[in-house]
Amino acid sequence: MALAQALAPVVDLVFPPRCPLCGAGLSAQTGLCASCWNDLVIPGEPACGSCNRPFGDGVPEGAICAACMANPPRHDGIAAGTLYNDASRRLVLAFKHGNRIALAPMMARLMTARLGFVDQGWLVVPVPLHRWRLWRRGFNQAAVLAGEIAKARGARLLVDALERRKPTPVLGGLGRKARARALAGAIAARSRHRAELKGASVVLVDDVLTSGATSDACVAALKRAGAERVVVACFARVLEEGLQHG
Repeated sequence: MALAQALAPVVDLVFPPRCPLCGAGLSAQTGLCASCWNDLVIPGEPACGSCNRPFGDGVPEGAICAACMANPPRHDGIAAGTLYNDASRRLVLAFKHGNRIALAPMMARLMTARLGFVDQGWLVVPVPLHRWRLWRRGFNQAAVLAGEIAKARGARLLVDALERRKPTPVLGGLGRKARARALAGAIAARSRHRAELKGASVVLVDDVLTSGATSDACVAALKRAGAERVVVACFARVLEEGLQHG
């Protein structure tokens, strides 16, 4: 850390800090310009007492959204750094497919801001990639974010607690039953970590939460292994509200 701080002026001289979204000059290599920060949509209150889906004004505290009443979730809450819109989408694409791993600390800070209840007694677990996809991409973006969150909250990172036993197709566009079939038997807790997971409070980390099918499969695997509480943390949560206001 001291070496990085000492070299920062040299790095900034050779590679002037730029906003990763619009390219505007920055004072440091730590985030976005003011205009692009304003383009991000941060979830607020009031929110669903079960899944933390933001509500409009006037909804009483503790109210449950229609989706959770119809299908009570397996998880114990969702902590989203942002709602999915054009700005968050571009950050995710740059991070995941553009190999801009340096974006991870900034993205994780937004997620960690929603995880104030997490302390050293928690485990932080990333959504796993299948080994073929990990080989092609070179890194698991969820694991990178999970490492930043664990460090910030003093929690324990359990990077291989879950495994993806078979490759799964892109789930976008599939119906609920088709997603369930695609994920059946795909994700499981590793047997060597069952003792650590039993009775544990877990933060499950991913970059984007869309339909929730993958996170549901991960939560189910963690709870079958004995985890008592599983909170899903994501950088961008896909909601129609977020798309309309993004």
